[in-house]
Amino acid sequence: MVELSIEGMHCAGCVSTIERALSQVPGVVSVKVSLSNETAVIKGEAEAELLIDAVSKTGYEAALQLSEALPELDLEASPSTDLKQLFPLFLIFFYIIVATLLMNRSEITVAGFMYDFMGLFYIVFSFFKFLDYKNFPQTFAMYDPIAKAVPAYGWVYPFIETALGLAFLLRIALFPSLIITLIILGATTVGVVRALFIKSQIQCACLGTALQLPMTKATLIENSIMLLMTMWMLFSLFGG
Repeated sequence: MVELSIEGMHCAGCVSTIERALSQVPGVVSVKVSLSNETAVIKGEAEAELLIDAVSKTGYEAALQLSEALPELDLEASPSTDLKQLFPLFLIFFYIIVATLLMNRSEITVAGFMYDFMGLFYIVFSFFKFLDYKNFPQTFAMYDPIAKAVPAYGWVYPFIETALGLAFLLRIALFPSLIITLIILGATTVGVVRALFIKSQIQCACLGTALQLPMTKATLIENSIMLLMTMWMLFSLFGG
């Protein structure tokens, strides 16, 4: 393993840029960049010179950091650490559920709850993506297959989420909105599963890049819940 000290990082977007550049160096197995410590830990057999050069090409300064042998656990976040990092995600889900219940307090129906939940989900999550809009596309493209193939997709994705959120809240164009949801979340879920399968140390872009969230099973659960709700509503529309 190699540890580099990196100067010039100031946000999660910088972390994503450097992690992406390092992961493309031949011989790299996994990468973990720490914004707070200004370091990058690279696992694999890549040469230090190539790693430093890859970071330099992104506009940041890197140097080999001499330290004692790094334990294997440094690259793998513990379950307690993951839960702590994902706390903002769980808190947002809690508030969305409470807000949805309040919106439907006079008459709660399954369909009404699901449409409002999905609408608020999209609006809130698109808001966080806009907080660091310029860095979101490159982070999203690290695991979403559509964003990888079509870079422009990452730039329009927050707008798509906003439009879908309004459609569900206002109950307009429900069928096409559900189909679009099925496609975009289905593609993202495939990317998340792939990232988890190869144990890729990348950032989840579900809440944009303003908040540093790790790619974990919780991300898969989040997408799966939305997909299940979407399929249920589609079956309901056809059944109705």
